[in-house]
Amino acid sequence: MVLAVAVVVLLAGACTGDRSGRQGPSPPSAPGEAAWRRLAPAPSERTEVAATAVGKVVYVAGGFRADGATVPTVEVYDTGRDRWAPGPDLPVAVNHAMAATLDGAAHVVGGYPAAGGVSRRAFRLEGGRWAALPDLPEGRAAGTAVALGGRLYVAGGIGPGGLAANMLVFDSATSRWSTAPGPPTPREHLGGAGFGGRVYTVGGRASGQGNFTAAEAYDPATGRWASLPDLPTRRGGLAAAATGNGFVVAVGGEAEATFEEAEAFDVRAGTWWSLPPLPTPRHGLGVVAVGTVLYTLAGGPRPGLHVSGAAEAIDLARLRP
Repeated sequence: MVLAVAVVVLLAGACTGDRSGRQGPSPPSAPGEAAWRRLAPAPSERTEVAATAVGKVVYVAGGFRADGATVPTVEVYDTGRDRWAPGPDLPVAVNHAMAATLDGAAHVVGGYPAAGGVSRRAFRLEGGRWAALPDLPEGRAAGTAVALGGRLYVAGGIGPGGLAANMLVFDSATSRWSTAPGPPTPREHLGGAGFGGRVYTVGGRASGQGNFTAAEAYDPATGRWASLPDLPTRRGGLAAAATGNGFVVAVGGEAEATFEEAEAFDVRAGTWWSLPPLPTPRHGLGVVAVGTVLYTLAGGPRPGLHVSGAAEAIDLARLRP
């Protein structure tokens, strides 16, 4: 029992950053009416999950249970029917994995396996089963995965030697991995999204450095990163997604408390907007977009090892870039 308690305390401490919070004045509130709505909760309560949308269906994979166990659980949310169903378990139990949809199929890569270390495993959902892909060039966890132009980009996170410097790139046409320059600000527990031919990374944290406001974009055509206006709220443990109308939305996170902030970066205008607060502030959550609707799923309602099955959504159709 003493060992179990020690493990829980260690996990809680490992997932907590500083509480610097808002940087300067708040960004302006987004124009147009937008409000969060509560959805059917997930069947199981988890945190540090990976999530991705395939069409109108969302897959929420892996993570921690309340007792600190790492699980292979996959649950499937039907956005059109507001219903959950069990999905096929991952071949391995992982937390802090990364997920994205490439060529119309859900992919889950990396993470921390239950046995320890940093995973190099990668899987694609085919015919209702998870098929193994070639291993990552190196283990990676607590980063972000973005699908763009037939490639899967794994940016930021933790590798075997600590903070990852390189970005890992999977080419679906050749089924091979390569490397590319990583974000200029190395960090973990960051959010990421793809839109308009670019990979976006927002927020995150690093051991001994606390949380970040860094926002950066990678152009595969040039192989270069560019700095963007800072994320208005300094935070790690968040997640992000890009809506169909051109907003990269950063949601949640943790420090001394969990963050309710939801902030949208207008890709075309290069400015941040403040959205209504997330009804259930949490970290380690899954964030996906289906068209103009943003979904937040599972995650920890308090810093450290806490779990929830909360599911909430906001439609940003009225936001006009």
